[in-house]
Amino acid sequence: MALKRWAKIALAVVAAAILTGGGALALRARSEAHRLINNPVESRHLPGRTPGDFGLRFEDAGVVTADGLSLVGWYVPSTNGAAILALHGYKADRGELLNDAQMLARHGYGVLLASIRAHDLSDGTLITFGQHEMKDLAAWFAWLRTRPDVDPRRIGLLGNSMGGTLGIRFASEQPEVAALVAHSAFSSLTDTIETSVRFFTGLPPFPFVPLITFFAEREAGFSVDEVDAKRWIPKIAPRPVFILQGGADVVISKSSGDRLYQAAGEPKELWFEPKVGHASFDGALPGEYERRVTAFFDKHLAR
Repeated sequence: MALKRWAKIALAVVAAAILTGGGALALRARSEAHRLINNPVESRHLPGRTPGDFGLRFEDAGVVTADGLSLVGWYVPSTNGAAILALHGYKADRGELLNDAQMLARHGYGVLLASIRAHDLSDGTLITFGQHEMKDLAAWFAWLRTRPDVDPRRIGLLGNSMGGTLGIRFASEQPEVAALVAHSAFSSLTDTIETSVRFFTGLPPFPFVPLITFFAEREAGFSVDEVDAKRWIPKIAPRPVFILQGGADVVISKSSGDRLYQAAGEPKELWFEPKVGHASFDGALPGEYERRVTAFFDKHLAR
C-alpha cells in the first residue's frame, strides 16, 4: 500500500479516534513518533571502548557545524595517505565502527570515527535522516581534508545503516568523495518504514505507520518522501559504490540493497548474503568482509 494513501488513511484514523473518544491510539502514535526522531543525551548509547582498546594509536577529534553544533569523534592516523570517514547508524555511536577501524588501519588507512548530531556526545537531539546531518558530514569531511597525513584526493566513506544512507546523499553532493561503501543502508524511508517501525516499536504497520509518519513529519518539518537514496545514488557515478545487504535483515527492508544497486551508476558492486542480518557482514563473515572491503578501497583510492 502506497505511503501517500496511508497518509490519507492516517488522517481518517486520527479523526475517527477523536470523534469516538479513542484518542489513546493517536497519543501512542504521537509518542512513538517523538521517540523515533529524538535522541536526548540522557538516554543515548555511548561508546564503551576506544580505539586504544583495539591497539590503535588515535586522537580525539571535534568539529563545529555550519549551524553551530559541536560534534565529537576519534581519528586513527593514515600510513598510506588515504583515509575513510566512518559513519555509525541510527541511535548508535562512533564505537560501532571500531572493528572496521582496526581492519582498515591494518591496511594503512586513516579512519575518522565521526559522530553525527543527536548521537554519542555530540550536540542536538533531533534526528532528520539527512536533512540537517549533511552539515555534520561537511564539517567532518573538511576536517579530514586538512590532515597532513591524508591526500585529499584519496578519501572514501563507509557507513552502517543510516550512516550508509547519509553517506550516499553526501557523496552525491560532494564530488571529492572518491569511493563509498554502504553497509545495510536503507534505500528510502518510504521503502523501509514498515519494517523499521515494526522493529523499533514492536507495533503493527497498520494503523501505526501512517499515524507515526503523520506526527513525525510535522515535528521534524520534512516529508519522509524527501529521504530517498535511490534519487541520490545515481549522481555519485562515475565514482564507485559498494553496497552490502543481508537477506536476514529485520531492521530495514531486505530489498534496499537491490533497489540501491539498480539505481546506481557504474562502477558499482552489490554483495548480498541471504543469511546475514542488519549491518552484520563484519561479524558474520569477517575474513571475506575484510578482503572485499579493503580490496574495493585499495582499487579506488590507490595513488
